[in-house]
Amino acid sequence: MMPVGLEIKEMTLKDCSQVAKVEESCFSVPWSLKSFEDTFLYQGNHYLTAWSGDKIIGFIGMMAVGEEADITNVAVLPTYRKEGIASLLVKEILDVAVKYKIHKILLEVRASNKAAIRLYEKYEFHFLSTRNNYYEMPTEDADIMCWSN
Repeated sequence: MMPVGLEIKEMTLKDCSQVAKVEESCFSVPWSLKSFEDTFLYQGNHYLTAWSGDKIIGFIGMMAVGEEADITNVAVLPTYRKEGIASLLVKEILDVAVKYKIHKILLEVRASNKAAIRLYEKYEFHFLSTRNNYYEMPTEDADIMCWSN
């Protein structure tokens, strides 16, 4: 069940510190605050945030060049997982992709992250290949997945 009052909004520069905290709580090798701030330096970056009240509880990022893009991050605070928030974020970013005429999206996902893989498959991402030893802490392969429109 979704949190009451959940809102999806486009990320702003002032959101970066909260987004970085969500990232830190979800990943063993998180992006820095500066990395999120730097996303505003480039056209084609699209980041959405999930809000519960005045708190960011999740986000998704996509970097696009022309008709192709990469999903860079998908994160939901651990206490809000299994409520459909990540699914909603993926759906919303795919709507952004369609709006901007993006026809192909790639992403990497830990090969062991079966829940995330199922989520991406729900939105018609399919397995392309494996990147050996892509992730650190722990070292693990990444499945490369692709969505096309």
